[in-house]
Amino acid sequence: MSAGGTRSGGTRATFAPGVHRVLAPAKINLGLFLGPIRDSDGKHELVSVMQSISLADELTLEAAPAGSDRDQVICPGVSEADGENLAAAALHAFRDSTGWRAPPLRLSIVKRIPVAAGLGGGSADAAATLRLARHASGLGDEELLRTLGARLGADVPAQIAPGRWLASGAGEQLLELAPARSRFGVLVLPLSAALSTAAVYAEAERLELARSRRALEELRGQLQDALAHGAALPAATELLHNDLQRAAVSLCPEIVGALTQARDAGAEPALVSGSGPTVLGIFPPARFPPALFGPTVFAPGGAGGSADSGLMLARAAAASLAERAPAPIYAAPVEGAFARAVTLGPSADAGGRSVRA
Repeated sequence: MSAGGTRSGGTRATFAPGVHRVLAPAKINLGLFLGPIRDSDGKHELVSVMQSISLADELTLEAAPAGSDRDQVICPGVSEADGENLAAAALHAFRDSTGWRAPPLRLSIVKRIPVAAGLGGGSADAAATLRLARHASGLGDEELLRTLGARLGADVPAQIAPGRWLASGAGEQLLELAPARSRFGVLVLPLSAALSTAAVYAEAERLELARSRRALEELRGQLQDALAHGAALPAATELLHNDLQRAAVSLCPEIVGALTQARDAGAEPALVSGSGPTVLGIFPPARFPPALFGPTVFAPGGAGGSADSGLMLARAAAASLAERAPAPIYAAPVEGAFARAVTLGPSADAGGRSVRA
């Protein structure tokens, strides 16, 4: 099927009845290495492993209320102004590229991913909106969604199909990596501050943090080899490094305290997430019985056990920082099934649960 085509005889005015729901998982960077600026578009080249985690926004798509003359995007705390809400831009781009003529729709977003925090929350919502639109319309294919995603932002293409991706170029060149055989835990320490991605990249340029193209290609090969066979994390801990961290700290010195908190809570390593300011603590799967940690921890996509020992360590770390504000979050890696679009029914309550008269 070509990009923009239809499935199962669908028409371009079709909107499948009901409320359609999808989760939009945050992404973390398991290594982020910065290269030179490209002459073609002024973007920095990079190499990074983008991993989806169980911290996720929730999106629903349904018919807009009677009398509406345009699509509505309901996302408390995020403006609908042009350029500020990537989900609204994604819905518009999908309609424009496919010719989808469904009646006005209402897209509702429950935000759980901190905003402007280096966790790709806006990009996750945009990618999830494209998945929802495809699900509800029967139009398009994954190739089209990736093309649209690349126009919306560098982090969007890797989140069209959540999981683990090796990204290069400016983020648009993607190689899917095998899912981790065992799950590590992630401690997420948000900050009250926000950082502009553009400002962090500009600071990185001022600090001359970019590597050569040759060095970048070598690091790409090392990351690919390290994770090719489902290792939870690279054995070489120097690959769990973020070249943007120094620039983020330069603009937001409070990051240093959060890094210290993560390390004191047992994280190995602790690093800035993306362009920051959120700090991540990584907890590899433990080599001792998980019974030492008490009750099994629930995480989407799997049951408790030795494979979840890293998540248990992250949960314990979050509990040790319970008095912290903003509150700590613990999460685990997730794969595509976690973020698959589903149809709930003819209507839904505020929590997204299907309800019938």
